[in-house]
Amino acid sequence: MNETAEQDSTATVAGADAGAGERVAFDPLHGGATGIGGVHLDMILDVPVTLAMEVGRTRISIRNLLQLNQGSVVELDRAAGEPLDVFVNGTLVAHAEVVVINEKFGIRLTDVISPAERVRKLR
Repeated sequence: MNETAEQDSTATVAGADAGAGERVAFDPLHGGATGIGGVHLDMILDVPVTLAMEVGRTRISIRNLLQLNQGSVVELDRAAGEPLDVFVNGTLVAHAEVVVINEKFGIRLTDVISPAERVRKLR
């Protein structure tokens, strides 16, 4: 297959499927999504990850921790209305706000950290 035909077999996907500046393509010849450099992503798509939302943090002594009981209030380092931090396997990936849908809590992503920024923070 020549280079022109190979270029025609991949299509760059943008928007919800890719972060700003991230190139993701579908390669029908090899049957799946590829990332930068042609690395095939299909083999990792079913790997489970831990998604956690953090409302805030605080430091507390063990003495005060042992004094907590039902009805105790613990003050966090965030103001009401500030966005939640969204972590995937301990890495900050986005900020979000809490929403209620059909009497269940959910989150709406308000800011997604770019893939380049996430990689930079890992170093």
